[in-house]
Amino acid sequence: MNINYEDDAALIPPAFTAAPEKTLVIYTPALPADHREWNYFKDNNYTLLKRSKALGHIAATKTTLAVAGTHGKSTITTLLAHLLTQAGGGCTAFLGGISKNYHTNLLLSDAPALVAEADEFDRSFLQLFPQIAVITATDADHLDIYGTAGAMKQAFVDFAQQVQPGGALIMKSGIDLPFTLHPLPFTVYRYSLDRPCDFYASNIRRMDNGLSRFDLHLLDTVVPGCTLGVPGWMNVENAVAAAAAAYLFNGEWRMENGEWANAGILHSPLASFSGVQRRFDVQINTPRCTYVDDYAHHPEELRAAITSLREVFPQRKITGVFQPHLYTRTRDFAEGFAESLSLLDELILLDIYPARELPIAGVSSQIIFDRVTIPNKQLCTKSELMDLLKTKTPDILATFGAGDIDRFVQPIKEWLLNGEWRVENENIR
Repeated sequence: MNINYEDDAALIPPAFTAAPEKTLVIYTPALPADHREWNYFKDNNYTLLKRSKALGHIAATKTTLAVAGTHGKSTITTLLAHLLTQAGGGCTAFLGGISKNYHTNLLLSDAPALVAEADEFDRSFLQLFPQIAVITATDADHLDIYGTAGAMKQAFVDFAQQVQPGGALIMKSGIDLPFTLHPLPFTVYRYSLDRPCDFYASNIRRMDNGLSRFDLHLLDTVVPGCTLGVPGWMNVENAVAAAAAAYLFNGEWRMENGEWANAGILHSPLASFSGVQRRFDVQINTPRCTYVDDYAHHPEELRAAITSLREVFPQRKITGVFQPHLYTRTRDFAEGFAESLSLLDELILLDIYPARELPIAGVSSQIIFDRVTIPNKQLCTKSELMDLLKTKTPDILATFGAGDIDRFVQPIKEWLLNGEWRVENENIR
């Protein structure tokens, strides 16, 4: 595969330019309208297929387990794929992030199961007709696409009602979708962190290493003493959802004559799960300094990440660096961002990462900054960030955002490890 990072139609391989009628172009809707290679294919009558439609065609040949929702879907999808790979006969998986267990976002298998992250952006998830679906949250987002929160929620209704007859829909407790199909041709289940329902955790306790141990309730079955390989209460909740989907898919994991068929089958893959890059991704963890990088770019994701940091690292000072993503999201959720960021002890707020958008008059990071209630806050440009950080001695440092803030992860690690203010290498997680 030829891969390039330049927008130059001259870099399109000759085999493709010579035979438009034999070439299928799969594209992402995140492309800007003025992308030169994209416009070359449009102007020369190539067959064009949106990435979500291509995934839909592939999923139609498999037994599909799809994970949707405005928060948590990448972690749940990746953990579900890990559970099936390690204990469920394998799967093909299209993940929304890089699995730290497999160092890829694509798993390939001859097994019948396909695990897919079902993205609500641009209504992409409506190309999937899964046998098992998970919905984690339906909070308003992508209002540049949907216009209103109600229109977005309706898209989740449409997705849910595409679950195959006889299949299963697993929704987080508290989600209310106004279904129009009556009766529903599939079974609806509920999951929760610790509220008794179809799938939940109980007896949750944080261990000295920051990880959690808990008992896992799967319908009428209890799997005691589970340990999850990544920290944070939100990841325990994610594990409940992933285990629920795996359990419903794998009939051999069910109860047999009132007893668990294989009590230990989930223990090992839960404990060995390493997480997803940029999802509560612990880069450094020592008594002197902890550095966590996270993809959070919605107010509720920030709230979950910061409260999880408080739970895992109690009584410690948290400094957060946040890069807002999209002008429209900043405009629509400025108040929510400010409320969540005010849970920090110290905030460094970067300029907006525009992604596919042009600037909007009056919309900048300042409208979040002015609403943040903690006194220890600073606005900063990307070019100033490293110099500003080097004036500080952070206890817990976290970087948040879905833009190019990930380019600072390695420089920050190198500064903490090798700079004037450094941590001891032998203590690195």
